[in-house]
Amino acid sequence: MTDAAPTGAPTAPQDPTPLSAAADPIAGLLGILDVAAADGADRFTAHSLPKPGGRVFGGQVVAQALVAAGRTVPGGRLPHSLHGYFLRAGDIASPIELAVERLRDGRSFSARRTHASQDGEPILSMIASFQEDQEGVELTQPMPDVPAPEDVESAMDRMGHLDHPLARFWTHESAFDVRHVGGSLYLGPAPRPDGHQRVWMRTKGALPDDQLLHRAVLAFACDQIMLEPVLRRAGLSWLTPGLSVASLDHAMWWHRDVRVDDWLLFDQDSPTAQGGRGLGTTRVFSREGVLVATIAQEGMVRVPA
Repeated sequence: MTDAAPTGAPTAPQDPTPLSAAADPIAGLLGILDVAAADGADRFTAHSLPKPGGRVFGGQVVAQALVAAGRTVPGGRLPHSLHGYFLRAGDIASPIELAVERLRDGRSFSARRTHASQDGEPILSMIASFQEDQEGVELTQPMPDVPAPEDVESAMDRMGHLDHPLARFWTHESAFDVRHVGGSLYLGPAPRPDGHQRVWMRTKGALPDDQLLHRAVLAFACDQIMLEPVLRRAGLSWLTPGLSVASLDHAMWWHRDVRVDDWLLFDQDSPTAQGGRGLGTTRVFSREGVLVATIAQEGMVRVPA
């Protein structure tokens, strides 16, 4: 898997060394999202958090591409949708170049295309649309009835004691507190195949009051669980021998303002898998039951015969 700056975000380092998130995961997250202006109009440079395997985390580069695009739109316009394709695996040791193309600025909407590349090769292509705050019809679906996050086991509870690079990455080094209702897939498959999954998630600390930043962080966070409903329905887990998973494309729609430093419920499903690909869909609710976003992702999911 592979218009203002985030308020108070630390400045990104000017070298390609991956940032360490172990000491302060929130500072590490804010640092890599504070993309730096580069030479040339609408061009930015970003860096990566460390990750086992040395590949750039897909949610990270989507979030960085969104922040870069957001810094080129008129003030007051926030992203309401994005559509992106992961083209190549990124290398965490190399800087990421972000080139933003201004497609259109209308009376209330702006469209931007962002290409993320390393060493001249594209790793992500994304189009995002931004809109001014406007009045309109208000409709929403209700949030499902689930246990409160305080009553659900966290990834730290499940794996925090394990001395393994992946366990450390998803617990101590992660900026997110992740809690799977009904159990996770970290250490084994679900008791019964079922494509439905519900997950509580929030950052481990407070974030600046910057709505572009919160929407970008949601894009970052969701990528780590988007294909889990496919695994759950197929009776697989992250420890299935020979499992190969990679994000192929990603789509998001933000319906309302969101705060990722407060609990969000990810209500997930997998309607189909075929041809080595699986589709994950997600509705994101605030703790108060408000639908704040809808997400879809197709990914490569392969297991040995």
